[in-house]
Amino acid sequence: GLFAALARDPALAPIRARAGRGDLRGAGGLLWERFQEAAPRRFFEGAASGPPPRPVTPTLGGARGDVIAAAEAVCRKRSDLLGYGALSFGDPVDWHLDPVSGRRAPLVHWTRLDPLDRAGVGDSKVVWELNRHQWLVSLAQAYRWTGDEGYAERFAACVREWIQANPRGWGINWASSLEVSLRLISWCWALVLFRGSGALSSGLFIRMLAGISAHATHVARYLSRYFSPNTHLTGEALGLFYAGVLFPELGPARRWRGLGLSILLEQIERQVLPDGVYFEQSTCYQRYTVEIYLHFLILAARNRVAVPAAIGERVQRMLDFLLAVRRPDGSMPQIGDADGGRLLPLARRTPEDFGDLFSTAAALFGRAEYAWAAGGPAPETFWLLGPTGLEAIEALRSVPPASPHSRLFPDGGYAVMRSGWEPDAHQLVFDVGPLGCPVSSGHGHADLLSLQCAVFGRPHLVDAGTYCYTAEPAWRDYFRSTAAHSTVMVDGRGQAVPAGPFRWQSRPRTRLRAWRSTAAFDLADADHDAYRQLPDPVVHRRRVLFVKPRYWIVVDDFEGTAEHQVELRFQFAPLQLSVDPTLWARAQGPDGRGLLLRPFATVALKAEVREGEVAPMQGWVSPDYGQRRPAPVLVYTAVAPLPLRLLTLLYPTETPGGPQPAVAPLLDEAGTAVGLVFERSGETIRLDALPSEGEAQP
Repeated sequence: GLFAALARDPALAPIRARAGRGDLRGAGGLLWERFQEAAPRRFFEGAASGPPPRPVTPTLGGARGDVIAAAEAVCRKRSDLLGYGALSFGDPVDWHLDPVSGRRAPLVHWTRLDPLDRAGVGDSKVVWELNRHQWLVSLAQAYRWTGDEGYAERFAACVREWIQANPRGWGINWASSLEVSLRLISWCWALVLFRGSGALSSGLFIRMLAGISAHATHVARYLSRYFSPNTHLTGEALGLFYAGVLFPELGPARRWRGLGLSILLEQIERQVLPDGVYFEQSTCYQRYTVEIYLHFLILAARNRVAVPAAIGERVQRMLDFLLAVRRPDGSMPQIGDADGGRLLPLARRTPEDFGDLFSTAAALFGRAEYAWAAGGPAPETFWLLGPTGLEAIEALRSVPPASPHSRLFPDGGYAVMRSGWEPDAHQLVFDVGPLGCPVSSGHGHADLLSLQCAVFGRPHLVDAGTYCYTAEPAWRDYFRSTAAHSTVMVDGRGQAVPAGPFRWQSRPRTRLRAWRSTAAFDLADADHDAYRQLPDPVVHRRRVLFVKPRYWIVVDDFEGTAEHQVELRFQFAPLQLSVDPTLWARAQGPDGRGLLLRPFATVALKAEVREGEVAPMQGWVSPDYGQRRPAPVLVYTAVAPLPLRLLTLLYPTETPGGPQPAVAPLLDEAGTAVGLVFERSGETIRLDALPSEGEAQP
């Protein structure tokens, strides 16, 4: 059993001796005492210390109230998971139930289950979110804040029930090694935070320790090296590292620690591109990856495990990318899939709020621009780094980045154009990268050459989000389709066809042709080959010009020979949107400021606004997993022979209902639009006067 598998450490001889005499309770008591004494040195400083001291309590704001509210919800057996509120899994808890669909996964060996089979198991994502046991950590945090043994008693009861209902290797909760690893991490946190509680007996500790050993053994045996060598693999490696450093008394601990360490060191160079973009083209999964490596770096330092400096440098490049695409209002745009989960949510936070990452990174790396992006010390930083982490942030002079406002990320494929770092600045993110990553494009969207745009700080053009993975296939396909992004469709077709919830039939290629950024303008130029598969092949080329600091001109060129239908689509956030007979569209938020938009073409254009439609699906956004809400999509349609050019002005305006700018296309001798003329100011923008391909390589 567990005692026979202890490490060959002379300090453990008294424990082995008692176990050898059959005194398992006495042996367990000694092991429990050893853990309580040693864990604070091995674990995160904030979790290892006592309740948050009074001097730092004001810094944590409403974190105490949020934690206690979450713990009370657990005690009432109600769960807010992902984007779902007040879910009930029954009383006693049914650990295999998806309460959204009402389906229950059978208790069979995990190898006989298909987690993607919604008919057989429901939405495994919802089931797994409960079984990550991250809410047990909320109970433990509330116990640390209050000393209320009721939280510890609820924790002990839940763990006993779970162990009884989930025998090793049986059921949906063993079918994903990542989920097993995340539960292991939650148990580690709960054990450290609840140590000293009378409700956590040595007997329960030994049962949990045996469970952690079983979890780590399962993860090590079934690593996601082939099926999902992405955040699945790094998340599994982190769980092994956790188990290895926190429980060195266990015989396999050294191997777990070494295996986790080697994977984390190896995978960061494979999964994080040189410019800091995560290779699956997803800000949500980039967040996961940063969280994984922040936990790893802090745990390694606490346990004197040497980590090459290059790891911290690559993590900072990831944060630099997130800092660049972060909107002026502080929110993070959704790019690619977003599953609504976190590595370990130590505080309540909306999906678009990445302030905790920047806060902890500011303390860890001493970067003032991260402290600025965080907006102040985050509660998560206290739990990870303790009071010294908060002091480190407060010692920094919080300033915005000194780097240029606009920046190209050539490896990931994103051109970021912004007027400044002020909260009411303008920003546009132009996706010039691939569809997902070569290993697995499953978390990528068919969003080639798409735009996201914030004006006066607030999001206007957005990625529609994700909504679900397996629960509703039609909605899954819609939210990752070209129709849900601000780009172009040809002949009613998207850029790629789904081949399952995490696959595509083909992976079109994108090419960045040029990039240039000066004090006066930014210019990005790219094309893709997604529509070369049409009977009459079409190449879509898009150029985006930012005339600083005021407006953008988007030029879409379609190369082909036959007649085609072209749809120019703009997916807006939930805003008030109108379009007039002259094709001018106006989107505005509650304060009246907003975005004016108008395309110019030499052929007739039809303008439509669609919102909340289901046949066909269009005009929706998903702010969180399991949530969807209507939001307007603006569609301009032309049916014309190719080649064809559409030239679109994106013009931020502060005047509610005010006049549009007097602007007209500038035509060359062939009648092709080559620029815009602003008639009141006399300003003329000529595209043919800008640097051409070859003069502005990235």
